[in-house]
Amino acid sequence: MRRDLADVRLADRVFAPHYAAPVPRTLRIAEDLRHAREADSAILATLAPGDVFEVLEFAGDHAWGVAPGCGLVGYIAESALTKATS
Repeated sequence: MRRDLADVRLADRVFAPHYAAPVPRTLRIAEDLRHAREADSAILATLAPGDVFEVLEFAGDHAWGVAPGCGLVGYIAESALTKATS
């Protein structure tokens, strides 16, 4: 969670001004999960093509959310994700 936004699945355990429901997307290419949006921020993990990333927020050209495979929260480039299907 961040101070301004948390996963709705945590609503019974943490307070945040806003909650978001995760939107599962699949990585189409390998991508680094980062602590912050900046390209020089710490790399938390490298996600592989086909991995699921649960998006909680799109901001600019990045997505913030949860990588359930490794249990980490961070930012990835939106361009690494498959597009939503209707």
